Amino acid sequence: MSPTVSTEPVRIVRHPGGVVELRLDDPGRGNALDLRTAEALRDKAAEVAADPGGAVLLRSAGGSFCVGGDLRAFAGRGARTGAYVHAVASAAHAAIQALYDLPVPLVTAVRGAAAGGGIGLALVGDIVLAARSARFRLAYTAIGLTPDCGASWFLPRLVGPRRAADLILTNRVLTGDDAERWGLVSRCVDDGELDDAAHRAAADLAAGAGDALRAAKGLLRAGAGDDLRRHLDEEARSIAALADGPEAQDRMASFLTARGRPKAGDDRAADRESESVS
Repeated sequence: MSPTVSTEPVRIVRHPGGVVELRLDDPGRGNALDLRTAEALRDKAAEVAADPGGAVLLRSAGGSFCVGGDLRAFAGRGARTGAYVHAVASAAHAAIQALYDLPVPLVTAVRGAAAGGGIGLALVGDIVLAARSARFRLAYTAIGLTPDCGASWFLPRLVGPRRAADLILTNRVLTGDDAERWGLVSRCVDDGELDDAAHRAAADLAAGAGDALRAAKGLLRAGAGDDLRRHLDEEARSIAALADGPEAQDRMASFLTARGRPKAGDDRAADRESESVS
């Protein structure tokens, strides 16, 4: 009998030693966020929050961390586009808030493309490790939308307002090494070391002084949780309103048409599947 293959886009894996892994597990789609995946992420994040062990590890299966919103699911909905995008963003935002509010340390591991909403999902971690293959690209304004998943909240706090504006307005691509230099991630490691380094970091935290780690994280997060919640609500409102407009719908359709054409250079990994945005 052949083994059962999971069809769940998001899974929880509980490791010995108190590490609870939240895994994006739809590699064939670049772990893109359609409504089904966003709702699964919301539900699994809530499940992890209810029993987070000693540390949580967020990572993905396949060559991309998360390419963002699934534009193929967004396109062609006409007047219903905004409502669909709002539903996707709201579910993803509930997951972001639950992960941000975790009482235990959260380690995220990023390889390949992190685009659109994948940026916010990557940056929600307390410790963020990036493979050298990582490519970070916001991509929203290129298709007539605004950031969601907390990207416009995290970025100014991590890299400063000037660099945040550069990333959001120009859609420039950062490599894993760039992201480390800019302070976007904690550190960059070779691709072959990412999984071991991320799990080791989470395991070390899970084995650490739990009360002290929780208290220290509480100090780092003091007062910011409600600010993030309000900001996520505004992001969801903004992206949904723009998604209903003709400019965004034309740009999304053009993007999907152009995606079949060859792209040159290393940016292809971040551009690829930027079905990318929510």
